[in-house]
Amino acid sequence: MDGGAIVASRPAVMVTNDDGIDAPGLRFLVDLLVASDRYRVFVCAPDSDNSGVSHSITWLRPLSARRAEITGATAFAVSGTPADCASLGISGKLFDGMIPDLVISGINIGSNCGYHTVYSGTVAGAREAFLYGVPSVAISYDWKAGKSNANDLKLAADACLPLINAILNEIKAKTYPEDSFLNVDVPSDAVNHKGFKITKQGKYMARIGWERTHSHRPALETYQTSNMDVDSVSGYANNIPSHVENELLFKRVINRNNVVREEEEDVDHRVLQEGYITVTPITALSHTVSEDVSFFKEWLTHLAEHSSSSSL
Repeated sequence: MDGGAIVASRPAVMVTNDDGIDAPGLRFLVDLLVASDRYRVFVCAPDSDNSGVSHSITWLRPLSARRAEITGATAFAVSGTPADCASLGISGKLFDGMIPDLVISGINIGSNCGYHTVYSGTVAGAREAFLYGVPSVAISYDWKAGKSNANDLKLAADACLPLINAILNEIKAKTYPEDSFLNVDVPSDAVNHKGFKITKQGKYMARIGWERTHSHRPALETYQTSNMDVDSVSGYANNIPSHVENELLFKRVINRNNVVREEEEDVDHRVLQEGYITVTPITALSHTVSEDVSFFKEWLTHLAEHSSSSSL
């Protein structure tokens, strides 16, 4: 078998994220995959930070895909959301007909447990691939402001490589489940993690509120404004005041005293805080809450009776 055939026979892995193509979490993960020399590595990621955009898609305008230089990988920076990038990357239109064997979204700066998966662009990137039948995994690191640094993201990538290899082995053997995708969270002390643990999605949520502000400065920490040395920090450090008449500015703030905590032992956020790498199989379906069905059946019956009597 010639060298070209060997390369073509390798599994194709596509990486996306929501922090943007220049984010250190994505770059460390891609470098690690390239260095393993086991995969063809492709990147299709937003050209700017798209944190917290959930599963939004671009519909009314074309997307721009610009080639990006990432050693060992074929990469494009896209003017869209994580879901856009996943969709375009698996379409066969961007990478000369290539459909990836696995899509990895991450490594995100900040955990994505519980209800936070609803807001997460990282999870949405994996979900979009799953919706179109491509195996996928979202990976996030439990970043601690003031404590974590860029090297921790590299350690998180190292810790997840065995899981990625195992997933691709199952895909090759055609034994990988098709009814879910994986949401993976790595604890803050990645190098001393306690192992992988299957969890279920909980209800954890850090409540977010609003405060008045007089500045256009970003409200919440991103990888550009966190405690790491990134060239683009200066572009986000402006503190331009608002002088627009009748304009009120509000910023989002995290209410640390109003966090939904978990009581069950096998839910993602609780297990993550215990030091495990959580592996949570999730799906795109919103399941019916069976215990509420009887209430709403009776409720609709009364509603119908009331509407009928009111019309008389």
